Amino acid sequence: MTLFLQQLVNGIALGGVYGLAALGLTLVFGVLRIPNFAHGALYMVGAYVAYLALAVYGVPYPVAIALSAVVLAAVGALLERLVFYPLRDAPHTHAMIGAIGVLLFLTSGAQLLFGADFRQMPTPFDGTVRFLGLGVTEQRLVIILASVVLMAGLYLFLKRTVPGQTIEAIEQDKVGAMLVGISVSRVSMMTFAISAALAAVAAALIAPINLVYPTMGDILNLKAFAIVVLGGMGSVPGAIVGGFALALAETFGATYVSSDFGDLIGFLFLVVVLAVRPAGLFARGT
Repeated sequence: MTLFLQQLVNGIALGGVYGLAALGLTLVFGVLRIPNFAHGALYMVGAYVAYLALAVYGVPYPVAIALSAVVLAAVGALLERLVFYPLRDAPHTHAMIGAIGVLLFLTSGAQLLFGADFRQMPTPFDGTVRFLGLGVTEQRLVIILASVVLMAGLYLFLKRTVPGQTIEAIEQDKVGAMLVGISVSRVSMMTFAISAALAAVAAALIAPINLVYPTMGDILNLKAFAIVVLGGMGSVPGAIVGGFALALAETFGATYVSSDFGDLIGFLFLVVVLAVRPAGLFARGT
């Protein structure tokens, strides 16, 4: 039972990271209807920004996370203006190719600037909290708390604020939103900024546990897309539930089946769910 509870906590912490990353991806898809293949690269850049703020400039860890979110929000907005906005009337394949170009550019740039070395991000939360016979690292508790707060905050932002409601309006009916005066251009840029900021926070939270390196976003990219499909394309609740579901499947699969096939077990879980519900768990209209 102790092992089960230990892995449950680990899975919830990992699910928080997956959920934050997938939320940004699903928001962009909901507004622009394009898969942002550069999302994993933005996640990686967010980790490096936080790492530099901590290791080089010595800023406090919470400030480093906030700084990473702000910087990546600006990067996301800039990418939307420079890459995706000019392609707004082009076939979706053009935007997908543009996203792949951004992914390659950011990954190669990180390798040029930092090399291929693995880097350990310092954290003030390096202790262990013990309760009910469990030993849980403080960093995992921080991840769980921060991810839950951010997910709740995003939900309230989408439901209770005018900017958030404009995002939902465009997701539901783009033409109708334009007819009532909502600026699709402005909302698209805001959505990209929020998406990149969420990816940055997710990376900065998990980086002290996982190492920082230029290709760290590649596997996250695949998993985030899997989560978005699992939860239902464009569904915010689906991204959250899908993130936790995939993380728990991976964690328990690696513990009780084989540590060598944790990722594989997670994707097998995805296949099984989609075999039952091909549109995803929270697809619109289901």
